[in-house]
Amino acid sequence: MNGEFQGLGAVVTGGASGIGLATALHLAERGARVACLDLKIDELPEPLHGVVADVTDDATVRAGIEDAVAWLGRLDILVNNAGIGAVGTVEDNADDEWHRVLDVNVVGMVRVSRAALPHLRRSEHAAIVNTCSIAAHAGLPDRALYSASKGAVQALTAAMAADHVREGIRVCCVNPGTADTPWIRRLLARAADPDAELAALKARQPTGRLVSAEEVAAAIGYLASPLAGATTGTVLAVDGGMHGLRLRPAT
Repeated sequence: MNGEFQGLGAVVTGGASGIGLATALHLAERGARVACLDLKIDELPEPLHGVVADVTDDATVRAGIEDAVAWLGRLDILVNNAGIGAVGTVEDNADDEWHRVLDVNVVGMVRVSRAALPHLRRSEHAAIVNTCSIAAHAGLPDRALYSASKGAVQALTAAMAADHVREGIRVCCVNPGTADTPWIRRLLARAADPDAELAALKARQPTGRLVSAEEVAAAIGYLASPLAGATTGTVLAVDGGMHGLRLRPAT
């Protein structure tokens, strides 16, 4: 299909499900060739190209990027979406869990970006979009570790944008609110009252509903698009107004 991404090559990490899959399909529908890096790629739909890679392993990341670029023929867009969740206060997660989540959510982005940068430097439309979270700037209960990791992602995004702007590489991040993803559905399934928990999650977003994966994908698509060539270092909230709106109680 013709679109603003026609002829461009994109890599999406965590691209086999949730926001990553929605983003990969969004880019492909608008003309990009898209390779998805993930731990499991068995059910990846066409026309997406799957590459098995673990963002906590530098060797598989480098091999995965090379595999992806060989298939794509070029690399113009990197979407750093792979990430994991964590629940609890600072008392609830052991050191090993802190290291594991930070390794995936923060250092994983570093590994993938590091491997992709030599290829992105050859593009006239180079862009990196990191998937961050409302948790980077809003205090949420029982999300200490997750929030710390996403706060680091937001700061990392700004630093990368400054480092690479003169190389013609734009770097931005998207901050979803509570999105309807497989991880959220697993959390709900473990809740004492899943229906009540879902209602509470919906209620804390001014729109009164969860964010869809497709809405986040559209925001990522905007930030990655050659049409957004003057946009870098930007944090784009897709959170149903959760960050900026302060509504009066409903009557």
